[in-house]
Amino acid sequence: MEEESPLPSNNVRALLSFYSNYFHNRLRTFFPLSLTSQDSFLLRIANFYGSSKRRRRKTCLPLPLPSAAAAASLDRSPAITTEACRSFDLLEDIIERTLQNLHSIQKNLSFWQSKAEGTNARKAYFMICERGPCAFINGTVQLIRDCLADGSSMQKLYCSASSHISERISVLTSLRYYLAAFLAKVYTEVDAIGEDLVKDVESSVPSLLVAINDLFLKLEASIGQFHANRRSGSSVDGSYSHPLLFAKLPEVSQEGYQWTDYEISDAINLIYENLHRLDSYLSVLVSKHRKPRTVTLYWMRYSCGALGISVCSLWLLRHSKLMGSSDIDNWIREAKDSTISFWNDHVEQPVLAIRNELFETFRKRQKGVMEREEVQLTADSLHRMLLAFSEQTVGKKFPENASDQEMLEIVMTRYEKELMHPIQGLVGGELVRALLIQVQKLKLDIEEAMLELDQILRANEINFAILAALPAFFLSLILAMLVRAWIKQDTRAEGRGRVARIQRRLLLVEIERAIMQCQSCKDQGLENDAQCMYGLVLCFLDSLHTVVEGHAKATGEWICLRQDIIDLAKPGIPTEHKLRIAWRMERVYECLLPSSKRH
Repeated sequence: MEEESPLPSNNVRALLSFYSNYFHNRLRTFFPLSLTSQDSFLLRIANFYGSSKRRRRKTCLPLPLPSAAAAASLDRSPAITTEACRSFDLLEDIIERTLQNLHSIQKNLSFWQSKAEGTNARKAYFMICERGPCAFINGTVQLIRDCLADGSSMQKLYCSASSHISERISVLTSLRYYLAAFLAKVYTEVDAIGEDLVKDVESSVPSLLVAINDLFLKLEASIGQFHANRRSGSSVDGSYSHPLLFAKLPEVSQEGYQWTDYEISDAINLIYENLHRLDSYLSVLVSKHRKPRTVTLYWMRYSCGALGISVCSLWLLRHSKLMGSSDIDNWIREAKDSTISFWNDHVEQPVLAIRNELFETFRKRQKGVMEREEVQLTADSLHRMLLAFSEQTVGKKFPENASDQEMLEIVMTRYEKELMHPIQGLVGGELVRALLIQVQKLKLDIEEAMLELDQILRANEINFAILAALPAFFLSLILAMLVRAWIKQDTRAEGRGRVARIQRRLLLVEIERAIMQCQSCKDQGLENDAQCMYGLVLCFLDSLHTVVEGHAKATGEWICLRQDIIDLAKPGIPTEHKLRIAWRMERVYECLLPSSKRH
């Protein structure tokens, strides 16, 4: 017969805690000055609200236990046993595992609800293409048979898909209802017994254990009724065959009777066994109604990808050295050359050109001054030639500042007259001088045009360099966007991007809605429904506590935000006050603000 353990054997963390307590007790026998059991219990409660030595839970929603200041009054209480400390761990484990199961149920339920909101075509596609290869083959064969039989194959497929989805929604919704109510009752019981733990620990621990065990028995009755109602008509074979039988603790019958340490230890072990049975039952039931795995949902894509990779691998093997081909080496060499060429043409040279344009302005300015001086020399030479020709032709003295256009008209008039008698003009006339003057004028026009063109090109050198660098810039921008998306990880609420921020705000909306529905159920006298909604509030608060912790610590607002979350979880605070707290959280804390209102 397997030895009964206070903690599940598959829980490594619990085993470490068990053996650490064992060695601690052994050391206490050698060192009388070590902590007493009372001091150990006080230390656990005091460290509950901030000590880093406390073991870290997977879920983060704190228990409604007394604060460190209230726990300090226990110094005047009687000696507290180690079993009382174990009861504290028991409460943690119950809340932790219940929240874990609720998160699992909520995740799977959200998936099936999203499928239920889809169209009939989308549901049919899910039934055939998103449930694995076997479902694809069986569904296709059945679809063909129905089509050949009576032609109503699609209608039957739509009905089958709706029944498949609604079955899972019904089961998971019922499980969430019972488990959320159980969580709410446990949390409320712990909150009610918290002050009694401060006043009288020895009497409070047995009463608390009996109350917790009674809640397990009530949960068993609820699930048993659900099991009986769903036994027939289930589309999942063996879904409800897993037994759920909780053991019962003896009640505290005598007034003032004090349990011994052995009785408390047996009660804790029994409740741990009940908790383990509940985990086993939920794991079997939820696994049969869980959403398909990611590999199953996208098996067609993965199959096509694997097929493509296989074809590419065979193609690469064919062109590799293993088959006596040097194609891969040539492609690698060409890719390397292309990369180097791309780097030189679109990165290195444009950057150097921009650098030269920005840091060598003075040198280019000196070069431009020299070119302008050469053009001015040509213009002065033309002016002197025009002045000498005009004075000789007209026979009068021209001023030094005479315009070139006026003297050029005289040259053209003389040039036209000499063309009347070209032979005479070449031998004894002024035709040659007029031609040379026009050549000089043409040279001046060309130099001026080249100077203007050079200035235009120099003014746009930086633009040409930027245009050449645009391909590399866009490539770098795409890579930066991919890296940014990977770093921010917006797909989950813990991320730092806009999508993660929206998910956190939607989580706060779910909390507000659950609080209002809880109050509405109370007003209508639906106590069980109110307990369920309060349990969902605790589940959503646990998720919010997890996703905002890192962000709030980074901004320095974690202490206030954590206290607001704890206040929202307390059952004794009025609904109006909770809604005001939620409204303040939504508009004050940076990690819960919308992206457009940041900073």
